[in-house]
Formats: sequence, C-alpha cells, structure tokens
Amino acid sequence: MKRMLLAIAAAALAVPAAQADEMASVKLGYQYMTASGTFAGNKGGQQGTLSFGGGNGVAKFKKSTNTTGEVALQLGDWRLSVGYLPVKTSATGTLNTRLTFGGQQFNVNQSVTADAKVDLVDVGLTWYLVNMDDIPTRFQLGPELSIKSARANLQLSSLGQTATVSKTVPIPTIGARARIALADFLGVVGRIGWIGSGKNKFVDTDLQVEFSPLPLVGVYAGYRQIQVKVDQNNVYLDATFKGPYAGVFARF
Repeated sequence: MKRMLLAIAAAALAVPAAQADEMASVKLGYQYMTASGTFAGNKGGQQGTLSFGGGNGVAKFKKSTNTTGEVALQLGDWRLSVGYLPVKTSATGTLNTRLTFGGQQFNVNQSVTADAKVDLVDVGLTWYLVNMDDIPTRFQLGPELSIKSARANLQLSSLGQTATVSKTVPIPTIGARARIALADFLGVVGRIGWIGSGKNKFVDTDLQVEFSPLPLVGVYAGYRQIQVKVDQNNVYLDATFKGPYAGVFARF
C-alpha cells in the first residue's frame, strides 16, 4: 500500500504544474470509528456469531482509531485517487454460550478475546461531467468508479487456543463525487459508492470539509460511514463502521 501511494505521488510531481491548477494532493488523517452489527467464523454466520455491541458474554467492542491516507492526481476533468483505511477493534469476556468459530469449539465460561480487523484499499476514478472551475463558486460533479480491496481478519482466542478466519474481497462500486468550493480557501466534498450482489453488499458515504488558509496546505475534517456485508468461504461480516476524521493535506 505504501509503495502504491508513493508511486502515484511521484507521478503527480513529475507532471508540469502549468497543465492544471491542482495536479496532485496528499492527505494524512486520523479516523475515529465505531462498529455495529455481527461477524462470525462459520459460513452463513451459524454457531459462531458475535455482536460488535456486546453479547454471548463478550463485552462491547472498542472504538477503532487509526491513521488514514489518500493520494490523488487530477488532470482536467479526470481524478484518480488511492486511499487507505484500516479498522481494528477488539473485546474480551467470558462466554455464556458455546461457540463454534473457525472450526474450533469454545465452551461456556471460557475467557476469550475477540479481534476484528478490516483493511480497506480504495482506488477511485472520477469523471467530472460538470467542472465549473472558472467562477467564484466552483462546482464539480461526476460519476465515480471505485475498486476497493477489503481484507477481513476475524479471530477468537483463549489460553493458547486461537481460531482465525480471513478473506480478501475485491469490491467494485459505482457512485458519484461532488465538490463545491465556496471560496479559494474553503471547499466541501461529498462522495457515495454502492454495490450489491447476492449476499454481499457495500455502501460507502463520505462528507468532508477542506480549509486551506495557505494556497498549498490546509486541514480537513469529515464523517464517513461504511456498510459492508460479506458471506463467503466461512467468513461472515454484516456491519456498519462510522465516525468522524480529521487531518492535514498538501497540494502540488
């Protein structure tokens, strides 16, 4: 992931700045997310379902706090971006029911630690069908095709016994992106992407405000919500991750 971000950043810097007002941007932020829903270590979520909100004797899962990043390159009406979002949460407790997780048995009154981790790599391509960048209030709007790679790693462990199930799922989504620049130093960005197929679905919504008192650097803050359902090869995840984030950015 780091190599991909660096490669796009290097390509952006290699393009002469005279070709467009904003050729590239790099963002680094901090994401604060809560999780709701369920996950399991058996196909269809049977006999091993745990709730992020607490249940089966396992406490409510902790909030996820992680750094995020995005590198974007814009040429005319086209915008290419690569983003990275990690979500990691865990909980402990003493089981009050018997669970089958990852092919292993966990018994009543057994102390366990549950871990859930989702790494999301997001490659997006936007075509701004509306690109009014020569008026006082600038407006951009267009469809966006995104290819997301979501790696889910679910684990239940207790006293040397560990059961782990994992799955990497490519998720293509179709949606839209819009940006309104109320002034040279203030902009609002909105984005949505969706896909649904059989038992799997993914909905990603994001709203962000950018503030740049200096032309090339600034700060941003926003709120993101991701709804994901994966039911494949003994990995079951039906959850919503949501929360605010903030960070800094630079333009080239």
